[in-house]
Amino acid sequence: MAQRRPHHDRGRTEPVSESTSEQQREDADVWSPLARYASEFFGTFLLVLGGVGTALFAANIPNATDNQQGVGYLGVALAFGLTLVAGISAVGHISGGHFNPAVTLGLLAAGRTDARHVAGYIVSQVVGGLVATSIIAAVLSGKSGALTAARDGGFASNGYGSASPGGYGLGSVFLAEAVLTGVFIAVILSITAKREYQAVAPIGIGLTLTLIHLVSIPISNTSVNPARSIAAAVYGGATPLTQLWVFIVAPIVGAVVAGLVVRVTGRRRITS
Repeated sequence: MAQRRPHHDRGRTEPVSESTSEQQREDADVWSPLARYASEFFGTFLLVLGGVGTALFAANIPNATDNQQGVGYLGVALAFGLTLVAGISAVGHISGGHFNPAVTLGLLAAGRTDARHVAGYIVSQVVGGLVATSIIAAVLSGKSGALTAARDGGFASNGYGSASPGGYGLGSVFLAEAVLTGVFIAVILSITAKREYQAVAPIGIGLTLTLIHLVSIPISNTSVNPARSIAAAVYGGATPLTQLWVFIVAPIVGAVVAGLVVRVTGRRRITS
């Protein structure tokens, strides 16, 4: 939700995004919608390229025989966290650094982002993720059999049952995705509400995403981000596409519930 405050350099009032304290400090209202959407595209592109790319090229996936010295689950978790830190640091002052439809909707539920930008953010995020996986697929096609092997392995997609790395069922996966996304939103809302944490907010949010991946890669291959799930499922084959609804619905449910809880309990960003 936007608020109005005076600008000392213009002598008038304009709506200012409340997504992050950095946006307020940097007068985020001066950025055009196109700049905001381009930032969300770039950040999501970077997140998916770094995270899914690490999973497919460097983490013993899809073929442990060819890549026995991969970075493993820890490396993939760090890749997602580090790319989020980089993306927020680079363009967070423009768009708020959501890079995730669940984050956008969770912040909307909490009254911390402008509703007029929500549709544009989500479209930009989904397209950014799809461009990233398309580039990954193009690189894999440069090695004989690599793209086929990646598709046969699910293309680092999310899943439950036989598609879960640990064999977890639908109920467990849905619960984990919803709860962990809710935790992620709660951390974002809290850490961006405090002026004293402005400098470390990207690191704190990125490390939270790393922790979430460490917990849930064995459960669902970790989504907490519908854009990431859509981007991988497009190349993952029939099973990821059939199960994709879970990784759209569960993160959004968790994010919206967390946003509403924060809103109802009165947590607000300090602006003075």
